[in-house]
Amino acid sequence: MSAELRITLAGAERVVAAGTTAGQALEADGRTVVAARVNGQACDLAHPLEQGDVVEPIEISSEEGRAIVRHSTAHVMAQAVQELFPEAKLGIGPPVDNGFYYDFDVERAFQPDDLKRIEKRMREIVKQGQLFSRRAVSDDEAREELAGEPYKLELIGLKGGAEDEESVEVGAGQLTIYDNLDPKTGELTWKDLCRGPHVPSTRSIPAFKLMRSGGAYWRGSENNPQLQRIYGTAWESRDKQDAYLKLLEEAEKRDHRRLGAELDLFSFPPELGSGLPVFHPKGGIIRKEMEDYMRRRQGEAGYEFVNTPHITKSTLFETSGHLPWYADDMFPPFELEGIEYRVKPMNCPMHNLIFRARGRSYRELPLRLCEFGSVYRYEKSGVVHGLTRVRGMTQDDSHIYCTREQMAGEIKSLLTFVLSVLRDFGLSEFYLELSTRDDSDKFIGDPADWAEATEALRQTAEESGLELVDDPGGAAFYGPKISVQAKDAIGRTWQLSTIQLDLNQPQRFELEYQAADGSRQTPVMIHRALFGSIERFLGVLTEHYAGAFPPWLAPVQAVGIPIADAHVPYLQDVAKRLKERGIRVEVDASDDRMQKKIRNAQKAKIPYMLLAGDEDIASGAVSFRYRSGEQKNGVPIDEAVAEIVGAVERRIQV
Repeated sequence: MSAELRITLAGAERVVAAGTTAGQALEADGRTVVAARVNGQACDLAHPLEQGDVVEPIEISSEEGRAIVRHSTAHVMAQAVQELFPEAKLGIGPPVDNGFYYDFDVERAFQPDDLKRIEKRMREIVKQGQLFSRRAVSDDEAREELAGEPYKLELIGLKGGAEDEESVEVGAGQLTIYDNLDPKTGELTWKDLCRGPHVPSTRSIPAFKLMRSGGAYWRGSENNPQLQRIYGTAWESRDKQDAYLKLLEEAEKRDHRRLGAELDLFSFPPELGSGLPVFHPKGGIIRKEMEDYMRRRQGEAGYEFVNTPHITKSTLFETSGHLPWYADDMFPPFELEGIEYRVKPMNCPMHNLIFRARGRSYRELPLRLCEFGSVYRYEKSGVVHGLTRVRGMTQDDSHIYCTREQMAGEIKSLLTFVLSVLRDFGLSEFYLELSTRDDSDKFIGDPADWAEATEALRQTAEESGLELVDDPGGAAFYGPKISVQAKDAIGRTWQLSTIQLDLNQPQRFELEYQAADGSRQTPVMIHRALFGSIERFLGVLTEHYAGAFPPWLAPVQAVGIPIADAHVPYLQDVAKRLKERGIRVEVDASDDRMQKKIRNAQKAKIPYMLLAGDEDIASGAVSFRYRSGEQKNGVPIDEAVAEIVGAVERRIQV
């Protein structure tokens, strides 16, 4: 064996001694660099190098580095749990966005005091600097060592086929176990089945915090046992963690579920079932404003409104191709007169039937059909979340049928239209995500069609000037898509509008139009959902504005607040003038004192308060108080009306 190895480090060739580890080559201290990428594969710093290896650092501040820290922290948490609760059986413990979790089979649910004890023990383990040590084992050896862990034994049987979170435990190829070792004695303190990599020692975990616990079905199936899941967060520094916790605190204040109840917008009656919201009158006003706006904008852009039923024969989704790939996300079928029906999870197959209802000419294209269509999807109970993940929703759905020659121009026009609408709703920071096919067998159609569609979307996205992020394998089964990702007021990113190119469904439905030369041609189909769903978009807007909607969307746009009962009639006359201009206005004639009326209006987040007393009446004016607390006194009524009407008509964000 040669005493020297030639490796590539930071793009340059280097000679190192045989037996050198990735960490030694990188001169990593386990603080700023926590792992290595060797020949493109993430590895522990203790990974021994071989001839010709290409070595790159994985820094703790990178996304990959944070994920490794979080996964390592999950292992520390599992060790602490089994020390404090010896009967606990291990599930899985993957890193997730902004943190990690680990599932446990325990006799009772974890309580807040339990989490405090677990976190305290974790800090002791971190302070000890226990070492993470990887070793390969055979299937039989793994089963023998983990004989008391039934869920780990099940994962061993999945080796080579595990996906998503389970892949952190087992993957294709050799099984590995990570031992936690006492840094002073080298004795084993704990072990877990894991693919890795991990940080070199627990001292490489700078900041963490346990967040909450809850129930979770094993491997996400309701047919499996329910385990207890503990969630935590971990970061590369305490400052980063503090910033994240502050963001969570602000997000909690903006939680649309809480604001929906406080502002009397919507609710989730348990009698209806999970994920099925109802909108109260004030929430209904916001929905109507959103729909009215979209009807006007789409009408101006040449869209034609259609309407389709809520149920259909199941065979429609066989024709469209949805049933083989989407059945798990549909509600179960029901039988009527010997025929199987389903509630619809999407509108596109029905729009195809409208196109096919009569002969079409190239002169009609592009044909832009749109609908506020109610659809129903069976989301698992564990992922249903307020308005942002529901089972019953209304999509502002549109399907555009055009020629191949029109395709590029139509996509470009669509993206411009989508971004202008989102800006009108007060969102201004965007990037684009391009979802394409991969080698999975879920995708249908000719690869050449996919390549053409993908290139058309990519070109439009690049011409927009916005950042473009690739999402391999994220496409719908029938075609690639562009997703608009928008940042809200506190920097969170939401996927909103989508534009999907589909060269497959028109063929499956045998859609045709007569071309200029008299031939029969198949149109291109473009799917476009601008809000995504009205429910989800309203949930996002509620959190973006923290419930303080701009005047044009606010359920109550102005409220009259009299200083005394004698001033009520005067404000009622002012309110009448505002109502004549289409403003939603109320006068608070309750028995409450004026200061409480102001507090009530501020709590309801009403944009404008019009106060009136003797001096205001004498001068034909009002005192103008804004939601921010700013106040202007002695504003003539005509000016007050003009300011409110102007702000509403121009969609000013105040």
